[in-house]
Amino acid sequence: MQLLRLAHAGLVIVLAPLLLVAACSPSTIDVANVVKVGNLTSGWFDVGVTNGMNKLVPSASFTVSNTSVSPINSLQVFSVFRFAGETEELGSALVVLHGQDALGPSAVSKPITVRGNWGFSGQQPRAQMLMHKLFKDARVQIFAKYGTGQFVRLVDAAVVRQLITH
Repeated sequence: MQLLRLAHAGLVIVLAPLLLVAACSPSTIDVANVVKVGNLTSGWFDVGVTNGMNKLVPSASFTVSNTSVSPINSLQVFSVFRFAGETEELGSALVVLHGQDALGPSAVSKPITVRGNWGFSGQQPRAQMLMHKLFKDARVQIFAKYGTGQFVRLVDAAVVRQLITH
């Protein structure tokens, strides 16, 4: 009987911190009102030479902030690039903020950089590619999701016609 009490006490000691963490995390979050995108910069990243031609792909860097007083222990951030006015993707990325990267109350993430897989290739110098008559502008959309909720669009912005080399 004494051994059973000790095992029960040990289980309580192990489970108590886990229950406390779970109790501190809200089961649902109003992502549209609580999660904000900040410090958004965009442009065309110089991938280098691919198949003998210069290649540029759309790129965006941003931070995500938690404006609430509750922690967000796991947030999925999804970004997608498309040519303006078109539905075909130039690339997408999913970043999950959890563990050390989780957003505490009123916290801001480290910078997140995402890039498309497809873009423009050409023989001309990279700066001239941005001015080419066939060059198409692109957009980046950033979505976020918490738990089993749906992805919510946070940003829909133009990718700036500027070269990014880092």
